[in-house]
Amino acid sequence: MACDTFPGMNAAPTQREMARAMQAGDASYDGVFFTGVKTTGVFCRPSCKARKPRPENVEYFTKPREALLAGYRACKRCRPMDTNGESPAWVRRLLAAVDAAPGGRLRDADLRDLSIDPSRARRYFNEHYGMTFQAYHRSRRVGMALASMRQGATVLDTGLRQGFASASGFRSAFERTFGKPPKAGAEVKAMTATELTSPIGPLLCVASDEGICLLEFAERRALETQIDVLRKRMKTTVVPGRNAHIIKLSAELDRYWQGRLDTFTVPLVIRGTAFQEKVWRGLLEIPYGETESYEGLARRVGHAGAQRAVGSANGKNRIAIVIPCHRVVNKGGKIGGYGGGLWRKRFLLDLEQSAAKRK
Repeated sequence: MACDTFPGMNAAPTQREMARAMQAGDASYDGVFFTGVKTTGVFCRPSCKARKPRPENVEYFTKPREALLAGYRACKRCRPMDTNGESPAWVRRLLAAVDAAPGGRLRDADLRDLSIDPSRARRYFNEHYGMTFQAYHRSRRVGMALASMRQGATVLDTGLRQGFASASGFRSAFERTFGKPPKAGAEVKAMTATELTSPIGPLLCVASDEGICLLEFAERRALETQIDVLRKRMKTTVVPGRNAHIIKLSAELDRYWQGRLDTFTVPLVIRGTAFQEKVWRGLLEIPYGETESYEGLARRVGHAGAQRAVGSANGKNRIAIVIPCHRVVNKGGKIGGYGGGLWRKRFLLDLEQSAAKRK
């Protein structure tokens, strides 16, 4: 079934959908619409943690500019003026400081010198990376140390180069992260993780030496659970950083967003139950620009009638977009559910449909 045959593909969310998303604090709608609260004169993201207003006191806007022109001011809590497709400017500034001196240490005083509130950094990194900023920076240093030792550097030289005050401090941090002492560095198989920008929000990407293990929308509530499952499946840990597979995926995604790539070639690491892996590989067979029903996918993978089980496996796919679970729709063509939010599913299908028509 071509994806232009089912209704509502280009439709913006209805007022009922927006009201429901606002009341639920659904972050998957951030950037899709904004709420103006008549009683306070403030406009917010749907995910704002402030107390929810009464429905009759809310106006909806598709862009911050519309809310500003209507006389509303930006909420200081959820900061709706920050760009949704990438990390806020202060986060990018902080990550740039880490990249500029990865072996150094950024204490709370250093963050204040960068005009960054340490508690704000702590909350953001906990929400998006599952660790505080200090833990992120420490993991980054330990991950770089691992790469250095694999190239022949000694434990002492590596620890000092990465900003650890002593060899014992480095050994302790290394063992906490990897569960093994630095001398076992050659045996350690760590995955690296980084955030990629996209037109539909930040994506967290995790890769091993073999290929891409996870690609998910950074604000998904299930993300932490997915990473825990992945750690257990891969029997390793995750440290911040990039490897060749992440760099390749980033370049391929750039072309995908431009409608110039319909098949990803980056290696994938597909780990799940035998049934889940069969379903995920079946998703890779759905052609670009087309959709498949859950019933059709069940037949495709040799389990006719197992739509519910197929739907469950589809929802547990850890590599969004590349393994195209967004191409699965309900029987009759209705768009159905999507862990990243229905608006993202519409966006992805519209993008592929439009690009396919041009070819």
